[in-house]
Amino acid sequence: MRVAVTTPNGQVGRHLTRALVRGGVRPLLVARDAERVPRDLRDHVELVEADSRDARQVAAATRAVDALYWVDPPSAGADPLADYARATEAVVAAVRENEIGRVVFQSSVGAEKRHGAGEIDGLAGTETALDRLGADVTHLRCGYFFTNLLPQLEAIRAGTLRVALPLDAPMAWVAPRDIAEVAAIALLDGGWSGRRVHAVHGPADLTWAEVAEILTTELGRDVAVERISDEAMYEEYLAAGMSPGLATAMLGMSTGLRDGFVPEQPRTVATTTPTTLAAWVREELRPAL
Repeated sequence: MRVAVTTPNGQVGRHLTRALVRGGVRPLLVARDAERVPRDLRDHVELVEADSRDARQVAAATRAVDALYWVDPPSAGADPLADYARATEAVVAAVRENEIGRVVFQSSVGAEKRHGAGEIDGLAGTETALDRLGADVTHLRCGYFFTNLLPQLEAIRAGTLRVALPLDAPMAWVAPRDIAEVAAIALLDGGWSGRRVHAVHGPADLTWAEVAEILTTELGRDVAVERISDEAMYEEYLAAGMSPGLATAMLGMSTGLRDGFVPEQPRTVATTTPTTLAAWVREELRPAL
């Protein structure tokens, strides 16, 4: 089996690549910048450079591929949904032209809404486009990444995180390496077919208030979480250097997944993964501080 992995340097891709290598696969890494791939991996993988928003490059890079792990690259542009649409066009072209029979797509909780969830709407567009192709596809509807805390190191050091979500609303939190494990199993398992949705919910649904308690305990410093208005959050995004379009898309992920939103996939044994937020904080967040 020839397996291709896009965004291999991403939070999930870097773990997935090593999992596949441990599983005896020599994965094809489709990277925008091959130099960023760790040197200790170079002898165990194939490497090809391609921009995941360029249909020609992606189709050329994935010839003779049996299975594909697809990630829409995050947008930093003025029109995030247009960037997602270009990534969708690229994966559709690759699957169609190269007759890739199996795709595992890194989606998100909230994509089932299809519209009204900000940047997640771009993932929903990729889901629906892949479904129309008729290939065997698994959509991984992932919870909120633990690693989303890493860009907030300064706020954590200052002792206060600001969010636009209610502090008492639970949501799925998950470690990217656990997503990688689920993805590796889906890519290597030849026993499934058709369209599947597999949620990856992490070990527990957590409120932001509970997250603050875990951070305080594990970091040995007081960390609080403050709910601010949508307008104030939008201004913070702009102050961080985001374009108005990106700030709107980022805010939409919060506003679209509150006020009674219930994920389509309930938490089950199959969607619950082992790595706790406390363990991840000890292993990855605390050293970064």
